Amino acid sequence: MAAIDMKNIIKKYGDGFPAVNDVSLDIADGEFMILVGPSGCGKSTLLRMIVGLEDISGGDMLIGGQRVNDKAPRDRNLSMVFQNYALYPHLSVFENIAFPLRLHKMPDEEVRRRVTEAADVLELHEHLERKPANLSGGQRQRVAMGRAIVREAEAFLFDEPLSNLDAKLRGQMRTEIARLQRRLGITTVYVTHDQTEAMTLGDRVCVLRKGVIQQVASPRELYEQPANLFVAGFIGSPPMNFLPASVEGSRLVTPFGPIELDGRRAAAVAGHDLLLVGIRPEYFEDASLVDDAKRHLGSTFRAHVDVTEWLGDSQYAYIPYDAPEQVTAQLRELSRELDSEALRTQAIVSIDATSRIREGREAEFWLDSRKVHVFDPGTGANLTRDDDAGAELTRLAAEDRAEQVQEAQATRATVGGGSVRTA
Repeated sequence: MAAIDMKNIIKKYGDGFPAVNDVSLDIADGEFMILVGPSGCGKSTLLRMIVGLEDISGGDMLIGGQRVNDKAPRDRNLSMVFQNYALYPHLSVFENIAFPLRLHKMPDEEVRRRVTEAADVLELHEHLERKPANLSGGQRQRVAMGRAIVREAEAFLFDEPLSNLDAKLRGQMRTEIARLQRRLGITTVYVTHDQTEAMTLGDRVCVLRKGVIQQVASPRELYEQPANLFVAGFIGSPPMNFLPASVEGSRLVTPFGPIELDGRRAAAVAGHDLLLVGIRPEYFEDASLVDDAKRHLGSTFRAHVDVTEWLGDSQYAYIPYDAPEQVTAQLRELSRELDSEALRTQAIVSIDATSRIREGREAEFWLDSRKVHVFDPGTGANLTRDDDAGAELTRLAAEDRAEQVQEAQATRATVGGGSVRTA
């Protein structure tokens, strides 16, 4: 295993466009780091620079403390799993996994031992004599992962490995990849545009936008303390609602009525004119179902419900609202960049499945005003981000990660000179 350190990494193409722009990121030994962002944000380019498939225009790439800018991919001892599996159709599963070992002219006995042990880890033992055409998508992806395991590399690199799978199989493979990474305790960098993968897999998540890092934090911190408007809109499904607001003393005046702020947040927004209030769908409730003990912690309002969606275990209500053109234009731009139609001048409200709120009618809602975020429309900065809370979430995530890595190292069993954690 090895840490990966990026110092002011830049990638410019012939036209001078910076696909990756001054990225500095430290990935700890044994950490599972996610690179996430919309198409064109530079995440795959950054991954390819780590492995050596793209030249670095500026900055330093260090793996295990050694600068590797000028090293060929074969000299970096990294294993990469691609989106398209990259399997040889004429070779058996055994020979596909063994391929990198054959290239290094490893003895047959050693090849068989490594492939067999990797197949046991990935539950591929009964498929070793099959050809890729006779495997499911998930099994093919496991074969690609097996080929990475036998190399005993310093780190695993995944480039959107699940994007070709259907939704159900993606969920299964997410679990398998997470379990495998914790068993191996190996440094892993995983590229995806799917924020569900980002939130469920990573120890930390690096959110990129147009080649620039927006925030690096644990999944919980990204969700609860987003650094800016872009991160808040990208993380979460359905996405965060953004409402126009003005300030009156310690209150925000929104299309849904006033929201009372505590002293810290009231001070942070003082002196601003037009603002954007960020509210997660689950911060709303059907007012008729709110416990009296917590009703005073939020505010209530009445609104016309345009559409409802009942999903069995939950329910969504869509509430349109009027907004200034400045806000409407900004939300349209953000929607295009995030490839999301949800960021429009409507609020998506998550309510209990038992709620009797119906579309086409007016209803009363309760909003937990303790959890709202306030953004500067000009800079996109989160004016009310709680840095202390964010630091605490990061500290707890780091402690959990360190404990997992230590456990993996303490219970390690040897696999061909490498290591894999025993079950």
